Amino acid sequence: DGKLSFDRLTNVAFSFTNHEESQPCHLKLKDPTVPIAVNLPLYAEPAQRYCPAGVYEVLEGEGGPRFQINFQNCVHCKTCDIKDPSQNIDWTTPQGGDGPNYPNM
Repeated sequence: DGKLSFDRLTNVAFSFTNHEESQPCHLKLKDPTVPIAVNLPLYAEPAQRYCPAGVYEVLEGEGGPRFQINFQNCVHCKTCDIKDPSQNIDWTTPQGGDGPNYPNM
């Protein structure tokens, strides 16, 4: 309703997350084939649901599904590093120390 509850991307905006668009992705996949080849058929790729910031998406395309990482939204909770069933996602420190800036804490 925008007063008591907010959508996911509004909550990410409240974190004042700042990642430079030109910096490399700080969320590394040990094997880039695992999200689609393993996690999607076995678990319906849970990263797209457990990430509180909506960083991970499975997009349907002409060549089939593809895994996309929107690292600019990352709030550095490290849920992906812990909950990924294949332990394929490795959270690393972003270049330049960018990330959330929680001004009201």
